Amino acid sequence: MTHWDEPDWRRQEAGHIAAEWQSLTGERSAWLGVQRIRIDAGKWATPLHLEGSEEEIFFVLAGSGTSVQRYENEDERAYDVGVGDCLVHRALEHAHTIGAGPDGLEVLAFGERHYAANTLLPRAGVSWLGPTWVRAGAEEDHPWKREAAVGAPDVSKLTDRPSFIVNLELVPETARAGSTVERRTRNLGGAAGSLKTGLVLYDVAPGKLMNPPHAHSEEEEIFVVLEGSGELELWPHPRGATEPGRFPSTGETAAVRAGSVIARPAGSGQAHSIRAGDDGMRLLAFGMRRPNDICFYPRSGKISFRGVGVIGRLERLDYWDGED
Repeated sequence: MTHWDEPDWRRQEAGHIAAEWQSLTGERSAWLGVQRIRIDAGKWATPLHLEGSEEEIFFVLAGSGTSVQRYENEDERAYDVGVGDCLVHRALEHAHTIGAGPDGLEVLAFGERHYAANTLLPRAGVSWLGPTWVRAGAEEDHPWKREAAVGAPDVSKLTDRPSFIVNLELVPETARAGSTVERRTRNLGGAAGSLKTGLVLYDVAPGKLMNPPHAHSEEEEIFVVLEGSGELELWPHPRGATEPGRFPSTGETAAVRAGSVIARPAGSGQAHSIRAGDDGMRLLAFGMRRPNDICFYPRSGKISFRGVGVIGRLERLDYWDGED
């Protein structure tokens, strides 16, 4: 866990591209990541780019600006974006970049981390793979330099926003009020068409949990606290139970507040839950959508098999039970 006041900012600039970047999870996450990007007024975060395998989800924290997309027919379109907007960019569907208006723009960029992922910069005429890039006739030009030479996208004409840009206020809310879990949720990623990952906005009631304690076998999760405060609760591994069928209560806790970033790896066997403080809590939850994921709930002893939609309980046994 970290706080977004802690990581260093790094500046990336080339022509019309000028922004400061902050890696909020760093090496604490393996398959997912989140960057906080502050884009200079009138500038752009990145070259227009198309991801070959990685899905990306952007959430606008502050300011306003423009999202530009390019489609297969090379038709570029520009859309206005502002606070609370969620943008989903699915792999191999459209190239994209985002630029700031006169007051700047601050966004969270959530994405996957794929080994040897490839990226195409269609305006610059460059294909990027890991640390290398290629183009016909030269090897020395960095892709961002080639993008800068092309110039900024044309945003003189805005068009109606597509389905993959939604504002949180327009996403239907689902509520649950139980004795320990009480929250309101908005499925931002689902509303904007995400397939391989998800982004959900949680408003958690004071003193209550956002979800039951749980541990994923395949799905990594990242949480970013936007408002309020509370605690991260980490449950001991089920091997710590004194006897089969009985599970230890909560173990470690850590205080969280606005700006806290929590990365929960898959396959750790250690369940987690997040509890809001007296002022409640608003947070974003970014996660994977793996059909083979198995999720364990230590309070109830339940196991969820996502791929087949089955939740049940299994008898807990010692590894050598019935073998000798």
